[in-house]
Amino acid sequence: MLDILSAAASAGAEGPPAWISWLPILGMIVIFWFLIIRPQMRQQKEHRAKIASMKKGDMVVTAGGLVGKIVRVDDHYAEVELGQGVRVKAVKNTIGDIIPPGGSAAAND
Repeated sequence: MLDILSAAASAGAEGPPAWISWLPILGMIVIFWFLIIRPQMRQQKEHRAKIASMKKGDMVVTAGGLVGKIVRVDDHYAEVELGQGVRVKAVKNTIGDIIPPGGSAAAND
């Protein structure tokens, strides 16, 4: 009698399928993809497009915070004039942003 009860109890008490235990992990991966990875990839793509469109005469900000005017651009480097007679050669990928003509709008506008 005891064997019949234990066999019936074990048959009815089977756990959930194994794939259900992976659902929380897959959910976290999907959340990370949409909240962190995709926006970062989009920003990198926009930055690469800005760097590719850089031309002589553009005002730029380097990653170090230096503001200057592009004097010459080649495949890997950009020559930036920081002041009168002060020119530096910067790696193009270290250019942080291109300042639009006329400066930027005020933050409260």
